Amino acid sequence: MNMRRILVTGGAGYIGSHMCVELLQSGRDVLVLDNLSNSSSRSVEAVQRITQKTLDFIEGDIHNSELLAKIFSHHDIEAVLHFAGLKAVGESVAQPAKYYDNNLNGTLNLIQAISHAECKTIVFSSSATVYGIPDEMPIHEDCPTGPISPYGRTKLMVEEVLRDTFAADPSWRISLLRYFNPVGAHSTGEIGEDPNDIPNNLMPFVSQVAVGKLDKLNVFGDDYPTQDGTGVRDYIHVVDLVRGHLSALEYLADGPKCEAHNLGTGKGYSVFDVVKAFEAASGKHIPYKVVDRRPSDAAVSFADPSRAKAELGWEAEFGIERMCADAWRWQRLYPQGYSSD
Repeated sequence: MNMRRILVTGGAGYIGSHMCVELLQSGRDVLVLDNLSNSSSRSVEAVQRITQKTLDFIEGDIHNSELLAKIFSHHDIEAVLHFAGLKAVGESVAQPAKYYDNNLNGTLNLIQAISHAECKTIVFSSSATVYGIPDEMPIHEDCPTGPISPYGRTKLMVEEVLRDTFAADPSWRISLLRYFNPVGAHSTGEIGEDPNDIPNNLMPFVSQVAVGKLDKLNVFGDDYPTQDGTGVRDYIHVVDLVRGHLSALEYLADGPKCEAHNLGTGKGYSVFDVVKAFEAASGKHIPYKVVDRRPSDAAVSFADPSRAKAELGWEAEFGIERMCADAWRWQRLYPQGYSSD
């Protein structure tokens, strides 16, 4: 029997690879499209080891219209889970054109291919950065948007394109999932976050200090109006996050719609909370140095995930201890990421 397939763009990346594990374990047939610009084909191999199942992998780019047309004509694609995108906020400020081209133009190309193929079902990786500097906590989906980086603006622009697409053709099924701060790794330690350069995000930075790859953690400001002066964020285990996508797919199966949902835990942890939890998980001391605040960093940011619970039937399960333990297992097994062997 030929099953309908789920196309996972960016499926070799950090979140995409964890998504593939959950899809395969739920009995779905998976096709991955990834240009490997910020990922490794070794994660695809690891996914198949973890699940003892196979998936199809195509090395290619969402900018390639001919390739997309071929994929949709050769495969019966049921839905697209769209993770392919550049994600470093700082890099987006330095190289905005690169981000608009990849995240916006690439996605426009993908949307056209989906439309021509009459697939019309997409779950989009959006981001809490669409909210900008929030003026109320927790952040709910109806809070004003106002991203302050090119990265965040590309995410909001794609959301708007998808909303306009739905307005023009209400037969589409569209889920816009606004991620807070995905961390952790699969419990096997076989897949995890493998940044190309110095990490932009706290957890992989702490992990690399713990394993000895980096000397110390830079803490960007300790004079915020928070319990210990450091920034507070909503960290969500990557496995919880991708399970939210399975729930979104089930939600879309009920009929056409275009909805945004926050994926977060609803709890905030400070930088020092994360450092302490990681020290406990790893048994390693994390040296740090307090440096200047980054421009436009909010003091506190955490989600109101109640809409996802009510409408998707989803809520986060894992706490900070599990996030740190799983991140450390991955880092210990692959101290240099996939380039280590």
